[in-house]
Amino acid sequence: MRFTRRSVQTAAALAVVGSLLASPAFAQDKPKIALIMKSLANEFFRTMEDGAKAHQKAHAKEYTLVANGIKNETDTAAQIKMIEQAMAQKVSAIVLAPADSKALVPVVKTAIDKGILVVNIDNQLDADALKEKNITVPFVGPDNRAGAKLVGDHLTKTLKAGDKVGIIEGVSTTFNAQQRTLGYQDAMKAANITVVGVQSGNWEIEKGNTVAAGMMREHPDLVALLAGNDSMALGAVAAVKAAGKTGKVQVVGYDNIGAIKPMLADGRVLATADQYAAKQAVFGIELAQKALAAKTPQNQLPATVKTDVVLVTKDSK
Repeated sequence: MRFTRRSVQTAAALAVVGSLLASPAFAQDKPKIALIMKSLANEFFRTMEDGAKAHQKAHAKEYTLVANGIKNETDTAAQIKMIEQAMAQKVSAIVLAPADSKALVPVVKTAIDKGILVVNIDNQLDADALKEKNITVPFVGPDNRAGAKLVGDHLTKTLKAGDKVGIIEGVSTTFNAQQRTLGYQDAMKAANITVVGVQSGNWEIEKGNTVAAGMMREHPDLVALLAGNDSMALGAVAAVKAAGKTGKVQVVGYDNIGAIKPMLADGRVLATADQYAAKQAVFGIELAQKALAAKTPQNQLPATVKTDVVLVTKDSK
């Protein structure tokens, strides 16, 4: 057999590549975890993504991370496609903050059937929908109802029995939106405050602004607006200012995003709740990591892992 210089060089190169691929540094044994979030237009989820990336950087030898999020809060079709893409990329686990508590369950079932571990964060998947598909998905996150009640209770200290308030709800098909509304209602009922209406602001600033403005027009004696997240609270603050009611209509929110902090300081927002966005993703990722390392099957994962939620006011440290 005649060896040319090129064939010898090619053989040598292939040998180098082969040895690299066989070395531990290039071993394909690190799990790949996909973090799939709701709208990255919302500061809460950008903070969540930053926390997850920081965790992966600190644990780069342990796993790789693929992080993605939809453009707006209601684009469930895009989120379903992201899960399908994650499956195509053969990820080991998916950590999901679902845009809809029911609509995402079928594709979650498909992922689990393919042997991918799924962990649910932020917004809990619907229990009945999971039961119908005969799957269990652990929820890692706070008690949204309790968190909202903390905020509502703080607001009632500044109100009197019979006062009228409105609730700006998140996407109404999401479990966390429903739970936060219930928490607000619990607090108002306990203080004999009248809730004149609950309307969806879709978690978004602009829609929250529109809903807040409409509520104040319909109820000129409204004294407070309880927003299901801080993005909608930002919209409500702008609506209150436009109506010339700053200081007369109070606003509360939920999430403790950076943009709300100056408003807490000057009183435009009375209170919010911090559920630690950056930590939520990390808790979900760590649960997935442990399950993968222990080869724990999906149906043996814990049903819930509760995380903290605390009241935040201008006096909070």
